[in-house]
Amino acid sequence: MPRFDTLAGWLEWQDGLHPDKIDLGLERVARVAGRMGLLHPDYTVVSVAGTNGKGSSVAMLEAIYRSAGYRTGSYTSPHLLRYNERIRVAGNEAADAELCLAFERVDQARDGISLTYFEFGTLAALQLFSQAGLDIALLEVGMGGRLDAVNIIDADVALVTAIGIDHRDWLGDDREAIGREKAGIFRSGRPAVCADPSPPASLQRAAADTGACWYALGAGFTRRQAGQRWHWQGWHGARKDLPLPALAGERQLDNAAGVLAVVALLDGRLPVSLAALEQGLRTVTLPGRFQVFPGSPELILDVAHNPDSAAMLASQLQARPASGRTWLVLGMLADKDAGAYAAALDHCVDVWCLASLAVDRGLPAGMLKQRLAVSRAHTKILMFDSVAAALEHAVNQAGPSDRIVVSGSFISVGEALASPYCAPGGGSVKQ
Repeated sequence: MPRFDTLAGWLEWQDGLHPDKIDLGLERVARVAGRMGLLHPDYTVVSVAGTNGKGSSVAMLEAIYRSAGYRTGSYTSPHLLRYNERIRVAGNEAADAELCLAFERVDQARDGISLTYFEFGTLAALQLFSQAGLDIALLEVGMGGRLDAVNIIDADVALVTAIGIDHRDWLGDDREAIGREKAGIFRSGRPAVCADPSPPASLQRAAADTGACWYALGAGFTRRQAGQRWHWQGWHGARKDLPLPALAGERQLDNAAGVLAVVALLDGRLPVSLAALEQGLRTVTLPGRFQVFPGSPELILDVAHNPDSAAMLASQLQARPASGRTWLVLGMLADKDAGAYAAALDHCVDVWCLASLAVDRGLPAGMLKQRLAVSRAHTKILMFDSVAAALEHAVNQAGPSDRIVVSGSFISVGEALASPYCAPGGGSVKQ
């Protein structure tokens, strides 16, 4: 008999199964994967690590390869509304029943080995992919790279996106140390693609030490924007006059350039036509990445949760100015650098609505206020017990020319998406 017959039952149990919520290391999860026959997949694998841009890069790769007619699997984390979002086959989220069967298979194979919530989910994703007849799987690294559960699989191509400061307690205090951890997904004789235009030196050194084949933005390949189009130049050819990716933000072109390098490197086994490439770039979607809900006031959701992504959010807000005030509904986890995050947005926020996050690592609004580095005169700072309460206040008090931004965490954006102000497909915040 299965341990549970509902997805909620499985997830609640997994959350308390291992003594530590985060326990980086491959020995336990690799042993279980070996018992399940998952360590040597028969499909192509792209692993994606980095501080910012991982989800966007996976989404672009999925859109491009699906446009080319390939059967894709994608594994990402965390989710916004439903756990099912983490595992997709052929563009479709895994169903509850499929996840329950995969969890049961993992539970049987572990035979008493303790697994974290993330490790359990990674094995479930690989189990579902093993029986899905995939052409390609796109695996987003959860944290770091070297010791992340995803790294039990030897990727055919490893992609590293922008490197910033995050997860200091686990990965290190500077970009060089963090780069070394991200480079753990590189493999000897296989391509290592870097989409960070100014990568830490540790990444290239790690590629050389590993024997990986290094391809970096600005060296192995380049990108150039020309109005509303852009050009990609690689080591054996170019893709010119491409549509801009349908994801907001200047950095998406860096992500897209790395994605095109991956596509070029896999062309021998998974060729992609120019038409499919363009269609994928035009149609890619990803909730919670500068997601705009038109209305009066306008509502913008963005999962930025570290200083680098906050700076990118600030530049996007500046490029899309509001004639009224900007309200920021902010909820963050305790291990994030809230001070540096707030400093990056200080110049473009008029009202801070600080929200407590009711999760283990959540930061109470009062402690979040203590960590803020806000210097602008006349800036208002308000505190609320939840994102829902903060958002409701902002909606009720904001003027028609104001805008409301929800950010700081996937959890914050998830709570906002679940609110009545974010109807499916968008819509006015106020009717």
